[in-house]
Amino acid sequence: MEEEVLGKAYDSRLMGRLLTYMRPYRGAIMVSLVFLLVNSVLQILGPLLTKIAIDRFLVPSGTPTLTTPIDPLLSSDRWTGLAQVAGIYLLVILAALLMEFGQTYLMQRTGQYAMFDLRREVMAHLQKLDIAFFDKNPVGRLVTRVTTDIDVLNDLFSSGLVTILGDVLVLSFIVAAMFRLSPGMTLLLLAVMPLVVLATILFRRSVQNSYRRIRVAIAKINAYLQEHVNGMAVLQLFNRERKSAEEFDRINREHMQAFKDSIFAYGWFYPVVEFLGMLSLALLLAYGGLRIIEGALTLGILVAFFQYGMRFFRPIQDLSEKYNILQSAMAASERVFRLLDTAPRVVSPPSPRPVSRAPLDIEFDHVWFAYKDEDWVLRDVSFRIAPGETIALVGHTGAGKTTITNLLLRFYDVQRGSIRIGGSGIRELDLHELRSQFGIVLQDPYLFSGTLAENIRLGTAGIADETLAAAMEQVNLKDLVERLPEGLQHSIRERGADLSTGQKQLLSFARALAHDPRVLILDEATSSVDTETELRIRAALGRLVAGRTSIVIAHRLSTIQRADRILVMHKGQLRETGTHQELLALRGIYWKLYQLQYKDQEIRIPEPLVPRESLELRT
Repeated sequence: MEEEVLGKAYDSRLMGRLLTYMRPYRGAIMVSLVFLLVNSVLQILGPLLTKIAIDRFLVPSGTPTLTTPIDPLLSSDRWTGLAQVAGIYLLVILAALLMEFGQTYLMQRTGQYAMFDLRREVMAHLQKLDIAFFDKNPVGRLVTRVTTDIDVLNDLFSSGLVTILGDVLVLSFIVAAMFRLSPGMTLLLLAVMPLVVLATILFRRSVQNSYRRIRVAIAKINAYLQEHVNGMAVLQLFNRERKSAEEFDRINREHMQAFKDSIFAYGWFYPVVEFLGMLSLALLLAYGGLRIIEGALTLGILVAFFQYGMRFFRPIQDLSEKYNILQSAMAASERVFRLLDTAPRVVSPPSPRPVSRAPLDIEFDHVWFAYKDEDWVLRDVSFRIAPGETIALVGHTGAGKTTITNLLLRFYDVQRGSIRIGGSGIRELDLHELRSQFGIVLQDPYLFSGTLAENIRLGTAGIADETLAAAMEQVNLKDLVERLPEGLQHSIRERGADLSTGQKQLLSFARALAHDPRVLILDEATSSVDTETELRIRAALGRLVAGRTSIVIAHRLSTIQRADRILVMHKGQLRETGTHQELLALRGIYWKLYQLQYKDQEIRIPEPLVPRESLELRT
């Protein structure tokens, strides 16, 4: 799995690409960097002010020396000088507070804007990818890309890059200030650094492994929840609740255990660094005390070193955590950019031809198609649909009926042969314009959260409420609208959970009709509805297909008997074509299908109207 990959701690190529999302907000970033620089300088002033207060006003050691630019500004009077130092210290604290707030606010805000742009780009790109991509990629994995992975990148932008720079600046300024005060004590403080580095390396390795396992577990949880929540009805029907809960417990436990390991790593790392810091301060106390007794060091310098020592180890702890954030962000960006770099295979041509405004004919010319390699689903299929003609596609499951409509809508591209609409090959047409010519009603209708009107419009501007009401009436759903208090503004729950299967299917018909397509496709549109709803649909079919080319895929042969022509598919080949009566007279594949459905009824087969050889297409 992609989540298993840890990635580099830093990849200049990925970082350069990530920074392009920050470019529109560079003004706020520059201001944030100024705040960061000022705050880093303010961090070293506190201990210096403490030194001045002790050495000049609390424990004066003779003639005061000017060690900072602040010294000449202070009064020589003890109480006045202390008050001035305290006032300056208060101003420094307030200024540091404002600088840190401004820097944090600006970077958090900028990070959210950048991630908003990235999420929008990922979602727009997902909508451009062809259906074959979604056949191979689980929904849970794609959800993880848009949610968890981008959240990791947000951590990098809002509390990673700039704060890493801030920690480095603070460390640099602290070391410089300490060397200025006492090189010997500075080297003593740095003596424990090898142990800190060792602890940091061990911590980083432990947390890296935990983060990798957490990412894997989150991806599994997303995929499992998406699959089992959508299939809840089947799960409950077959009493799989306990088994499902056990499987989810296993995945959830993996996530918990990975988090527990990371908690353990954080639990020992911070106390160890704190211990090493206290150890260094103890060494400073011993060494500094001896130097004070010898008169080579002032008490103010020793106290200032204690304060610098407390501030010295805090950025080191933060840098260790930021390293893990950086590495996680590099791995997340690798996965997100791999998704963004996945080019759709089905795209519009650079200079598309306009779809003919004349009545559209549809032609399949020796079409071969396979979803994988040369496992052919369609084999040398050829037929033509005249403008305004109603064609029915029948055949056993897996014969290639739905594949024909998928190719017609160009969800996939054919490997051999060509498909033409209005005399133009579909590869020469703009995808949006091509698909706008079609209205399709699927076997499993899909409704989105929103109002009844929004589910019929699907974002298409220009469809008036009157058109919606007329479409609902034409598919015999006027009574449903009248029963709802809000009418067309009735809120639909996710996937239309508050509607019956038949109502959802009729809404799909209304959706297709409201868009007034030139070609109507009905893909097993009546196979999952009750008899009453089927009768409603059959009553509306005459109005739906009037004046437009129609393709009807059906297992129920009763719904396609009035079709102008019936195409019989068998094992990916077009084996028979003709009207209902002609195909029955042929006594071929269609006759067998009809016989299976109506075996308890007497079937009267008329004499062939034309020679049998002219009715059968063999490939």
